Amino acid sequence: MTSDDITLTAGDAEVTLQPWNGGRVGGLRVGGVELLRQGAKFGCFPMVPWCGRTRDGRFLDGGTVRQLPLNAPPHAIHGTARDGAWRVARVTADEAVITYDLVEPWPYPGRVTQVFTLTPGAFTLTMSVETYGDSFPAQIGWHPWFNRDLGGADAPAEVQVAFTPAWQEERGDDHLPTGERIDPKPGPWDDCFGMPGGVDVTLTWPQRLELRVTSPEEWVVVYDEQDAAVCVEPQTGPPNGLNTLPRLVTPIEPLEATTTWTWRSL
Repeated sequence: MTSDDITLTAGDAEVTLQPWNGGRVGGLRVGGVELLRQGAKFGCFPMVPWCGRTRDGRFLDGGTVRQLPLNAPPHAIHGTARDGAWRVARVTADEAVITYDLVEPWPYPGRVTQVFTLTPGAFTLTMSVETYGDSFPAQIGWHPWFNRDLGGADAPAEVQVAFTPAWQEERGDDHLPTGERIDPKPGPWDDCFGMPGGVDVTLTWPQRLELRVTSPEEWVVVYDEQDAAVCVEPQTGPPNGLNTLPRLVTPIEPLEATTTWTWRSL
């Protein structure tokens, strides 16, 4: 933790926010147990103004091809806001609001706002993107790294992931959706799934804790190919969505999304 961190508390839950480090959630402790993987690149970071990979770092805006830096060659990944310092707009004991102005290499002026609200049994993250000028395509998502094993107990506590998607986006060799929808396959995953009724994924650490990740959005990427953590990423569209399913930010209609994590002890 640094002096620039923000700490929210409610009941036995404590959240650490790091506006200086890409506007990310640095930690979530429940009953003193840390649920998020620790480290400067982990915790939970905002994916904005796009989610996942954008093919070749290019997307079409009307008749103009826009080029983004290839930070995951040959693609551009996870937006630009996770790389910048965010401003603190408001802080109370259990809520914080932070903002980030979109700058180069993103080609459009705009502002991203995140609101974090903590209660004794839930943590809600809300994000919005507004434009200062012309309309532009964008996406919103969250990339939490949940610890695979909570440790510190005699009982096994390796996480189990449960969800019932309507479909899985077929993944090509380039890790991008092919555009085909297939029946969901068993893991391990680095895949995007469709949940038209809203994202609803349950993480269970046996005999320790159950945590549900929900969102009104219908897209979720699940990544569990790492030994230390698993990721459950609600988002407003699939990877490469700036090209295949863009959501438009207009002067009269910002792009908004929310996700809530709720938990209970087992």
